[in-house]
Amino acid sequence: MANAVALAAAAPLPSLVKEAAAALAHATTAAEVLDARDKAAAVYDAAKRAARLAKAKAAHDELVGATYRVQADALEIESQAKRRLADEYDTAQTRGEVSARGQHPSHVPGGNMRVKAEDIGLTRKQVFESRQIRDAIEREPAIVRDALDQLLATRAEPTRAALRRAIESGRANLRAAVGTDTATAAERGNNLYETPPEAMRTLLNFMRFSPKVLEPACGKGAISRMLEDAGYEVELSDLVDYGTATKDGEVQRVEDFCASASTAEDPDRPDIVTNPPYGAALNAFVAHALRAHRPRRMALLLNLNFLCGFDDEDRNFAMDEAPPSRILVFKRRLPMMHRDGWTGPEASSRMNTAWFIWELRRQPDGSEAYDGSTDMLRVDWKVFENATLCGPAEQLPAESVTDGWPTKRGPKVPSGGSRSLTSEPNANVSVDVTAGETAPNLLAAARAFRAKAVPA
Repeated sequence: MANAVALAAAAPLPSLVKEAAAALAHATTAAEVLDARDKAAAVYDAAKRAARLAKAKAAHDELVGATYRVQADALEIESQAKRRLADEYDTAQTRGEVSARGQHPSHVPGGNMRVKAEDIGLTRKQVFESRQIRDAIEREPAIVRDALDQLLATRAEPTRAALRRAIESGRANLRAAVGTDTATAAERGNNLYETPPEAMRTLLNFMRFSPKVLEPACGKGAISRMLEDAGYEVELSDLVDYGTATKDGEVQRVEDFCASASTAEDPDRPDIVTNPPYGAALNAFVAHALRAHRPRRMALLLNLNFLCGFDDEDRNFAMDEAPPSRILVFKRRLPMMHRDGWTGPEASSRMNTAWFIWELRRQPDGSEAYDGSTDMLRVDWKVFENATLCGPAEQLPAESVTDGWPTKRGPKVPSGGSRSLTSEPNANVSVDVTAGETAPNLLAAARAFRAKAVPA
């Protein structure tokens, strides 16, 4: 605890978290991984002490919550360090450099002695816990972050004990392990979770679409109303008959989008903007849109986890064979999307979301395809709370649109922003509009992007 007190006095906790994360990212030896683990553990102890002092002084919930977030981040780094330590330890044991339990530390080739766990700064309990964490992460790569996010969402303190309970219980019981639960299928009903206006306001400050847009999961019109407000003509459909109508009185079609007829050869086919149904139908929904309808542009509001996954052919098609050209990642979580009819208390969102945007690009042979690298931009929806919506473009360009969006060739970065580029060929581009960015600068960057990306 003395180390924690010294750390807390020496530097702000968030900067110490970044230092621990950097130490782990650059660690190449077991000793360096141990050092990163110790740094993260010290930050965790300091944050834990700070949170309890804040609660004892009846500090504002935001201050306690901010300290809890630092505590959770430190725990995540510590867990990843333990995972690597488990691998290093097991590898050394396989090579005979570390004695197994009950094994005499006899000589090994080269005249050296086998060392015990204690000789390298680990207890048997720590080795066991590190293996547990390693095995859990191998089964479910996001289990640590998910458990910590669940704890933060319920304003519970993210402690090592709580994390351990979540990992031991397994992902199937994750919510129960951290004191939360989810709705039953009966409670979810039609799975209608209306899109918050903050999501659409951000999208329509960065992207322009053809004058006609299809909303194939229209629900009660949360997306279509904002598209119409921006000047778009919207075509509505949904699997469920909500009786949703356009401003001109045209009522939605009732259809299963995954079984809808192809419009790929129609030169007047609309672009697609929607928040698709999550769950079992999601992957097929996205793949069908790309295969059967081939919109020139399509924007889908998806869980950021859509980036991952390998055992579904439709997901692999949408992310690998016909990948999105751009992803707008919300670095601040969107307001909670409660299910239709919910009358209980409003909770904080537990989901990281992003707009995944697909664009047809002209190929050398004259054909069009969804291909190329995926550019990524982190955005804060709060910047666009009072921004004016962007209207349609008369004609989308057939070739790849890159002007105004950072790329490896002549990257253009919004004023005040920062970019992270890699020199590897065909590597994806990741751009971070920093937290210090002022609203006017970021709004100006978005407008410049629109103006350059699509002709007015």
